[in-house]
Amino acid sequence: MKKLQEEPMRKSAEPDREFWSHVLLAGGFTTIPRWTLTPVRGVAEHEAMIPGDLVAVLRRLADELAVPFSSVLLTAHARVLAALSGGREVTTGYVASEGGQPLPCRLTTEPDSWQALLLNTSRVEAELLSHQGFPIDDLRRELGLTERVFETVFDPVCDDNDLAEGIVLRVGIAHRGGDLVLRLCYQTEVIDANSAARIAGYHLKAFALIAADSDAEHERQSLLSAEELHFQLKGLAGRSRELPDRRVHELFEQRVEAYPNAIAAVHGSQEWTYQELNARANWLGRALLARGLRREGVVAVVTERNLDWMASVLAIFKAGGVYLPIEPHFPADRIAKILSRAECQIVLTEHGSTGTLDQALASLPDVQTLFVDTAYEEGHADSNLGIDVTPCQLAYIYFTSGSTGEPKGVMCEHLGMLNHLYAKIDDLQISEGQVVAQVAPQCFDISLWQLISALLVGGQTLIIEQEVILDVQRFVGKIIAGRVNVLQVVPSYLEVVLSFLAQHHRELPDLRCVSVTGEALKKELTQRWFASEPAIKLVNAYGLTETSDDTNHEIMLRMPEGERVPLGRPVPNVRIYLVDEHLSPVPLGAPGLIAFSGICVGRGYINDPERTGQCYMSDPYDTGQRLYLSGDYGCWQPEGKLEFLGRRDTQVKVAGFRIEIGEIENALLRVPGVSDGAVVVAERLERGKRLEAFYGGPQPLEVNVLRDQLGESLPTYMVPAAFHWRESLPLTANGKIDRKQLSALARELDVVEEDFYDALCTPTERRMAAAWAEVLGVSQESIGQQDNFFDRGGTSLSAVRLIITLGRVVSIKDVIHHPILADLARLIDGRSVLQSTVSE
Repeated sequence: MKKLQEEPMRKSAEPDREFWSHVLLAGGFTTIPRWTLTPVRGVAEHEAMIPGDLVAVLRRLADELAVPFSSVLLTAHARVLAALSGGREVTTGYVASEGGQPLPCRLTTEPDSWQALLLNTSRVEAELLSHQGFPIDDLRRELGLTERVFETVFDPVCDDNDLAEGIVLRVGIAHRGGDLVLRLCYQTEVIDANSAARIAGYHLKAFALIAADSDAEHERQSLLSAEELHFQLKGLAGRSRELPDRRVHELFEQRVEAYPNAIAAVHGSQEWTYQELNARANWLGRALLARGLRREGVVAVVTERNLDWMASVLAIFKAGGVYLPIEPHFPADRIAKILSRAECQIVLTEHGSTGTLDQALASLPDVQTLFVDTAYEEGHADSNLGIDVTPCQLAYIYFTSGSTGEPKGVMCEHLGMLNHLYAKIDDLQISEGQVVAQVAPQCFDISLWQLISALLVGGQTLIIEQEVILDVQRFVGKIIAGRVNVLQVVPSYLEVVLSFLAQHHRELPDLRCVSVTGEALKKELTQRWFASEPAIKLVNAYGLTETSDDTNHEIMLRMPEGERVPLGRPVPNVRIYLVDEHLSPVPLGAPGLIAFSGICVGRGYINDPERTGQCYMSDPYDTGQRLYLSGDYGCWQPEGKLEFLGRRDTQVKVAGFRIEIGEIENALLRVPGVSDGAVVVAERLERGKRLEAFYGGPQPLEVNVLRDQLGESLPTYMVPAAFHWRESLPLTANGKIDRKQLSALARELDVVEEDFYDALCTPTERRMAAAWAEVLGVSQESIGQQDNFFDRGGTSLSAVRLIITLGRVVSIKDVIHHPILADLARLIDGRSVLQSTVSE
């Protein structure tokens, strides 16, 4: 392990193939993590002596349990494979006699004690020995195994150096005089010497644990050496970085003194200098204090994304309050739940943003409303407030989707926020005079760094209007005209931008860095980006709201060499552990739950001790630090970077928004006439992800009724794109809704049945159908005259793609107001006639 720590992080000599572990599926084989920085074809060996006294104890245990000694060795091997693969069901090859062919051997590590595991393994071994005369192909079929190769082979009397094709690792016992030696033969293209030594160490540790206490729960005992444990906890952590002893608003105030007349922020035709922004924030801060705001009092901001929003955020920090963003277009029910859960006493808002807010406040008489323009007119002093705000003071609360139907409010502190802002400033190279685009919605946590990071270094924030974002041509023009240097978008929107640039090439002379986040960044999109814009850096960002936003940055100047785009290394002052369900770090390269530690970890969920206790806890490896256990799975790459493998629960990311499927399902079940329901995610190439709902009940309901009912409590991005009625939903063998079957059914239902097809009549309708097919990822033949673009899975983002595909003959408003294909086609034809008449 010392070599691994001291060895510089080199790039592989040739493209790396899939190296992470796969949990065994029916008919598959357990694979072990690929772990080498220099893959070279060949075979190597590693040997490790098994202490004689340990062998004696293991032999006595085997005699006491009346099992062969080889079963003890096979038990340890199964436990090692389970640790490497992250699963309990493992498959290896088993050599029953010296020189024989490996028999397919399926084992489970479900039994909780070493002794129970050993007894189970001995039964499997006995069955295998009774099958020695079977043809291997027949035995494979009997066990339900479909592959013809073994990733690992266990050979109790391993004396052969050769590895058959497809065998990555052979583990066995060799006799050296009177001693027993653990012997590993391995493919050097997959495993390096350090990795082989670690795997041997896992086996020796398993032997020692069996000998020490065969009644112990084996899953609670780590196989890692103290050296590897230290490397994972310390060596893979983000570097240590000293932060200034100032809060965000105080650093902004320093820039105000240095650059009072520099432009701090721009929105549309309006721009404010540092001095103007600071004065307005101070007016607002004093107005909040005058209304009784106390330390860590929660202030909701219900405004559009504009300069008053920016001043409001700074004002809350200056006054020692807690910022709570709420979008003015949220349903009244959701706003009321958020305000109530957060125990919010003051709402900062603006005229024109109070439609649903007024409905929400009707049930909350104790909440005060303060209009921004009213606060400006109250005559407060414009000097800095000078209120002491500590590093561990609460800074903001972001509400995310909750599986119980109740949104949960994530609490983060000033120190975590500041650490994240400096990570962005350093890695995205934000500096004096640089322009950062603000594009994310207020409820999206990335909106905060986009809003204020530039203010800490003398840069400028450009707030880009939502209607501009929905028009990609205007958006690209805005990026160019605003001289934007740093931009962050979700991958699906980056794809839209690239599609536009492919058709209408535009130079992006000032753009230096594009960050993507919120969804998995696919390699194909990365390839497209560097093919189009090779001089612009791409940063893959990963993190959670609970960890003060992004914790990992993968900074790319060119295409990554691996099969997938990694999440990168942890940013400074952030530690990431990959652990099992008992919080023990898993072997290097193995899949594990991603856990976070350090100043990035927030306080928990506001007024929700139960859900807080499920995810937040004390760090068992660093006294005094909080640990957040996420629902994400990941693995370490040999380069020391993190790779994302998926989620363990029903939480998904759609268009960058974090969504709990359970919250949507709870809302669906509250609809009168719905007796059962499930929501799945459908995804197809060139279409992205979308939510689809299946429901049961006496009879089908109108889609508009379902949408309206769900829209009363859910934001628009959480309302499913399609609803499918079934007399009953399919169930698994244990009586639960079969989500896999529903996901497959959703893909089938994307193609409308011929019975519902309306023939296309005009050339424009046929042209429209072709464009819809391309954008929505469906067959052109399945699209009819009366099809609704949004019912077929269209979103605001795919509407932007449609506009590009149609050559901008329609606008985003046209698609929204005329979603029926025939109506949109008539609109286009009418404009063509009008244009021809004018030309004549």
